[in-house]
Order: sequence, then structure tokens, then C-alpha cells
Amino acid sequence: MSVLDNFSSWKEFLNERVDQAQKVGMNNETISNLAFQIGDYLAEQVDPKNNEEKLLKELWESSNEEQQKVLAQIMVNYVDHK
Repeated sequence: MSVLDNFSSWKEFLNERVDQAQKVGMNNETISNLAFQIGDYLAEQVDPKNNEEKLLKELWESSNEEQQKVLAQIMVNYVDHK
């Protein structure tokens, strides 16, 4: 089972990766840049597995690069504060 099969699993996985990045000293800008790259990859290469992922893909595809970076930062903030 992939972490992408279930949105709760994906959020937990992303939260763990953000925590790890913070523990090794990555700043929030670097983490957000990585989240942007991951978001771009997922939008282009991975079929959404659930309604939440479909919504995120649609938001990503309807946004310009600056907006995508904001969306990536929002996702990092979202999982970091859960």
C-alpha cells in the first residue's frame, strides 16, 4: 500500500518528512522549495487516488508557479501544525 492511497496516510508521511527536515536544520524556505518540487512531480506523474488528491491536482494545474509555491507552503504548514 502506498502512502498516496489514503490522504490521511499522505498527510502523516508528509508531516514526518517535514519533521525530519527541521531536525536536520533545513529552514522553512528550503522545505517549501522541496514541497514545490514534490507537488510538481505528483501533479505531472501520479494519478490521484482519492478526492483530496484530485482537488490538490486541480488546484495545482489551475495555478501559476508563484501560486503553486504558495500552495506547497500551505501544505507544509498544514501538516506541520497537525
